[in-house]
Amino acid sequence: MKKLKMGVIGLGGRGRGITKKILMNMPEVEVVALCDEYADRVEEIAAFAEEKFGKRPYTTTDHLQLLSREGIDAVYVATSWETHVEVAIDALKKGIPVALEVGGAYCIERLWDMVRTYEETKTPLMFMENCCFNKEELLVTAMVRDGVLGEIVHCHGAYGHYLAEEIASGVEKRHYRLRNYLTRNCENYPTHELGPIAKILNINRGNQMISLVSMASKAVGMEDFISQNAEKYPHLVGKKFRQGDMVNTLIYCADGSTISLRLDTTLPRSYSREFNIHGTRGIYEMNTHSVCLADQPECFDTSKFYRENFGSADKYADKYLPDVWKYMTEEQKKTGHGGMDGIEFVTFIKHLRENKPMPIDVYDAAAWMCVTALSEASIAAGGMPQAIPDFTGGMWTRRQPLDVIDLKV
Repeated sequence: MKKLKMGVIGLGGRGRGITKKILMNMPEVEVVALCDEYADRVEEIAAFAEEKFGKRPYTTTDHLQLLSREGIDAVYVATSWETHVEVAIDALKKGIPVALEVGGAYCIERLWDMVRTYEETKTPLMFMENCCFNKEELLVTAMVRDGVLGEIVHCHGAYGHYLAEEIASGVEKRHYRLRNYLTRNCENYPTHELGPIAKILNINRGNQMISLVSMASKAVGMEDFISQNAEKYPHLVGKKFRQGDMVNTLIYCADGSTISLRLDTTLPRSYSREFNIHGTRGIYEMNTHSVCLADQPECFDTSKFYRENFGSADKYADKYLPDVWKYMTEEQKKTGHGGMDGIEFVTFIKHLRENKPMPIDVYDAAAWMCVTALSEASIAAGGMPQAIPDFTGGMWTRRQPLDVIDLKV
């Protein structure tokens, strides 16, 4: 089988990790070109490839030069939040399929440009929201498809991840989070929680997100962190951060269901995506990995439930957990985030080779990413509702539900 020749644009932490752990270990892929605005990052991965394969990829700091080369079958885009839509559009215009890394978008019109470019070129784009491929999210999606939780009424998710040190180290690490937290106030990273929820609610495929409201708390967490670590970050002492410590977003959907999202990254906490699915017959809670159903009276005894029901969702695994997780090897688990990163890229390559519709397509990307721009506008207006564009142009009413993998339910 001919190898798929891949280019990588963006070699920060995520881009380096995916390239070294996954793309350069896939027998059906050859990484032939590398790009980052920082030359030393490009050189690091080029040297790694040369040592591993005895062959050096093409290198550049200009993504347009990479996209102009002959023989590139697809690109993985892992640039900053502010630039990944622009780079994706440039690739689509060249007819090069795109695996687009996650993050919010700051301009609705550029999302429309991305959608229109796709519609003009028909060049595939997959939004690489890895949490859609995670074990718990796929288990619960299969249960929902089989009616275990009844009709879904409300879903909640969060990006709960204490990132103060990473944000404060933005200058040294050349990470875009710092400048965003200093200058913007929004739900800046919505898709880890929203992606799996959107799949459960069939957003863009029989259902649609209609509007949102967002509110942000005061921004004091980063300033306190800096004051406690002034010797390490003297250049940030006295700086004012705009990004609220806690951002809550509520979304209303066409079928009457609702979604709540929370961004929580600058106050001390443990990691959680708080993936909770509420239906007429039961609830799934990620933090306890538990299922509580209406026909289980013990669920309504709160103290007993929390003593005895931790991990109860595991009993549904035999029937509902997809085979890709049931039979995952130890080697596959090492591809990133317990294995979901590997599943994601295998899915992209498979759909590209077989000319199948991408399971997370350009319309999903635009709908999920637009939450950042709209939340910024809502917060600035004191929590005023913002209409969510229909990037499908009405097609959501007739597009059929599509899961990210075959759930076999």
